[in-house]
Amino acid sequence: MAQVQYIGTGRRKSSIARVRLVPGDGQILINKRSIDEYFGLETLKTIVKQPLVATETIGRYDVYVNVNGGGYTGQAGAIRHGIARALLQVDPELRAPLKRAGFLTRDPRMKERKKYGLKAARRAPQFSKR
Repeated sequence: MAQVQYIGTGRRKSSIARVRLVPGDGQILINKRSIDEYFGLETLKTIVKQPLVATETIGRYDVYVNVNGGGYTGQAGAIRHGIARALLQVDPELRAPLKRAGFLTRDPRMKERKKYGLKAARRAPQFSKR
């Protein structure tokens, strides 16, 4: 018999996370490495676990994640978004606490494009009177 798994896709900035929730003992693997090995900062580990803590499902599911693009903070946010979406597939009743905490909302902030005549998005060349 095939094992039950719940899938969610999370995005933040330029990071994309494909998340699978499988009933288990609560281990979190990111790109085939443990969460402690992948994220050095404790705050990033906390961000990843937030949806599980909010719905009181921590320790009930194994979380397998493939994430790429962006930096560590963006990846942590993308994983959080993906876990929240996968938890909705587990039980639609979890929508209220996840929505209240803001984990289902995709963060729309992106890098602003560079404009012509400028050195960066808003950085102008140094001004000189003469």
